[in-house]
Amino acid sequence: MPATVITYIFRRLFAAVVLLFIVSAVTFSIFFVMPKLVGGTPETLATRYVGRAATAETVKITAEKLGFYDPVVVQYGNWVKGVVAGADFDYGAGVERCPAPCLGYSFRTKQPVWPELLDRAPVTMSLAAGAATLWLIGGVAVGTLSALRRGTFFDRTAMGIALAGVSLPIFFTGLISLSFFSYSLGWAAPGGAYTPFLENPGEWAYNLLLPWITLAFLFSAQYARQTRAGMLDTMNEDFIRTARAKGLPERTVVVKHGLRGALTPILTIFGLDVGLLLGGAVLTESAFSLQGLGKYAIEGITNYDLPKVMGVTMLAAFFVVVASLIVDLLYAVVDPRVRTK
Repeated sequence: MPATVITYIFRRLFAAVVLLFIVSAVTFSIFFVMPKLVGGTPETLATRYVGRAATAETVKITAEKLGFYDPVVVQYGNWVKGVVAGADFDYGAGVERCPAPCLGYSFRTKQPVWPELLDRAPVTMSLAAGAATLWLIGGVAVGTLSALRRGTFFDRTAMGIALAGVSLPIFFTGLISLSFFSYSLGWAAPGGAYTPFLENPGEWAYNLLLPWITLAFLFSAQYARQTRAGMLDTMNEDFIRTARAKGLPERTVVVKHGLRGALTPILTIFGLDVGLLLGGAVLTESAFSLQGLGKYAIEGITNYDLPKVMGVTMLAAFFVVVASLIVDLLYAVVDPRVRTK
């Protein structure tokens, strides 16, 4: 492997680690520092853990046990230590051990957050993987054909549908799809069911097919428009005319030269979109009653369960950072010029 490629990889890995550290500090500040800046006190933070009906003495004791009276730097250090080595939480009736990686401990469910995230993650990962495959293939294919047939009926129809897909919110298309394809025609599962892939791959795909298509329709519209714009710019470049002048087949010119040049912005948005979806497709999971990370975050917000919300936030940030790292590494494959940057 060339030295430039190795240097590029190590540089991106170091940047990803630094970015993840910054994201963790910002996330911690949002949940624990910002409330103090707007007048919050350790007692008000502690009420989120003990409930509104608790006495003032109980709230104060809880705030002391959770370390809310400690300086912010100490609190952040203890939180990072918990992620790396685990932490002990005293909830009054005893001390509960939260093993590493400890992203928090829910005082409402009396359970560590990390195992619950692992339990919900397969649902969200399945939803994201299937939808991402559909929208990437469909969006790029439609965008490429629209660019090659610019101004035709196919181009205008495809871009009109793409505009509708971008404009319509997922909770609208999701409910319409459920009403028509599930309850009226019976072609798809009615939602709310999830079967692990290893248990029954066929039923796994059947239960997620409609959420995949609905979610892919939203994103593939954006990818189709982005691919079309990129292909129109790339196909007018000098190197495309040179490739045609050399007698290369049109398929080779389009796929190897034209599409490859238009993939750079697609990689950028694809990595970020997949990273965000892995953090929790909130609206899709709510519309189809899927018990994934997004639904888990909504439950935390509804029940004022701060550790749940922070756990999903940190996991989403991790996925986005990792997805950005993968995109940076793929840039070196798509465009070798980035290896020297």
